Amino acid sequence: MIFGPETYASESAARKALEAIRWPTGPVCHHCGEAERRYKTKREGRYRCGNPKCRKDYTVMTGTVMERSHVPPHKWLEAYAIMCESKKGVSSLQLQRHLKISYKAAWFLSHRVREAMREGGLEPPPMLGGGGKIVEADETYFGKTEQPRISEQRRGRPYKTGSRGPRDKRAIVSLVERGGNVRSFHVPVADANTVVGIVIDNIAKESRLHTDESRLYGFAGTQFSAHETVKHSRGEYVRGDVHTNTIEGYFSIFKRGMRGVYQHCKEKHLHRYLAEYDFRYNNRCALGINDGERAALAIRGAEGKRLTYRWTH
Repeated sequence: MIFGPETYASESAARKALEAIRWPTGPVCHHCGEAERRYKTKREGRYRCGNPKCRKDYTVMTGTVMERSHVPPHKWLEAYAIMCESKKGVSSLQLQRHLKISYKAAWFLSHRVREAMREGGLEPPPMLGGGGKIVEADETYFGKTEQPRISEQRRGRPYKTGSRGPRDKRAIVSLVERGGNVRSFHVPVADANTVVGIVIDNIAKESRLHTDESRLYGFAGTQFSAHETVKHSRGEYVRGDVHTNTIEGYFSIFKRGMRGVYQHCKEKHLHRYLAEYDFRYNNRCALGINDGERAALAIRGAEGKRLTYRWTH
């Protein structure tokens, strides 16, 4: 059992579990890619590359978000498991209590696990909706921006009182393939140019695009095989198979988690929280992925990523 009390009990067992996930065929030097020649050092879990041109030391944490961390491996392993099995997320305070570490260490772990969950690599991600599938697109707003944005059209006029509408709120644009994956973006402003660029760059041309009656998608809809809308303002939410209920359901989980679990999030970290919710949705149980497999995917996703900033809560 990779995830369980046995592996959480000791550093040695957790390190072997991490190696089994990251190196299923044996240790690989992060510096040069050498997989055949290596030497064990006096320190457990540390290897020395056998390539004469390299000869560098490495561990299972080298070249990942866990590199140079003073948090022991069994704490990392348990943090991955907890954050991957919680549908609406888990706060740093909860991690602190469960792992019996400081709040700063828990915050450190949680942000690096989110970075491991982030989709990204050398190759661009595949387009959504390939093969004529349905893709739903919508935008939402969560939390106030830390720097109020002044519209060029205002021309020095004072702000109006009130909080209705998307003014000074953080904009989020999400795309979800019906029965497939979701992809979310935190953007400075959800205007037509921004939305059109995201939609065209991430959705296959042969897809059917489903949106609400927002005018942001007018031009973008002409780029696909079909653009079908529902008019929420008139009380229409479903017409045959035309609806945006899938993306609304995703927004519901995201907002419930952000309000009920995390409660506060700086705008500069919002994209990483979106990556966390995207990851859990894209690797959900409905697709046949259990909690352990989801955590293993997050650990594999940690390779080649680093976060170098320190405590800035």
